[in-house]
Amino acid sequence: MSTNGDAGAPTSEQVPERPVLRIIRGAPTAAELAALIAVVAAASAVGEADAPRRRSAWAAPDRSMRVPLNSGGWRSSLAPR
Repeated sequence: MSTNGDAGAPTSEQVPERPVLRIIRGAPTAAELAALIAVVAAASAVGEADAPRRRSAWAAPDRSMRVPLNSGGWRSSLAPR
């Protein structure tokens, strides 16, 4: 049994983090790198926030309104539309 309580938990020093961006070719300046990071961060933050959420047909408020019943409703329901 260990006397140190967090000996089994991995720390940030033990687990190497994978880089988010990797430069494959070239030598970008600090300003170019900052611009790239700003664009990628802005694009990832926008994600689904701008996309309008579609309402399910089951949750539509007009679904609870029914069509009024008319005379001959059964007869007209058999007719092709």
